[in-house]
Amino acid sequence: MQLSQKEQMLLEDLRGHEEMFIQKCNEYANQAQDPQLKQIFQNMAQHQKQHVQKISQRLTQTGAGQQTGQSMANQKDAILCHDMLSSEKYLSGAYNTAIFEMKDASIRQDLNSIQSDKQKHGEELFNYMQSKGMYQVH
Repeated sequence: MQLSQKEQMLLEDLRGHEEMFIQKCNEYANQAQDPQLKQIFQNMAQHQKQHVQKISQRLTQTGAGQQTGQSMANQKDAILCHDMLSSEKYLSGAYNTAIFEMKDASIRQDLNSIQSDKQKHGEELFNYMQSKGMYQVH
């Protein structure tokens, strides 16, 4: 089955988020003091690797599996950027829902202003990441 360009981009984006999550799990496992918590993070990383494999298989089966091959000078910065951009996306969506569910127009206006700031921060991160080869748009 041939993927549409949008489907391919979504799968590649999900794979990138999963890879970032694996790196965070490994980093958190190294920082954890409690052995049980360390094991939880390690187990989570293992499960995420299975997710990456599934997504990569789907991309490969459809002829879309080429990785971007970007060599990032600073992997830590890339992880931080992807994590922060994901957080901004999530928060922007949460504000969007809240705006639609507020009766008071002045509260909606305040939340809309905050959401606008979230979008500006996300745009700034996106532009930085794109300029550094951390985020590819096809």
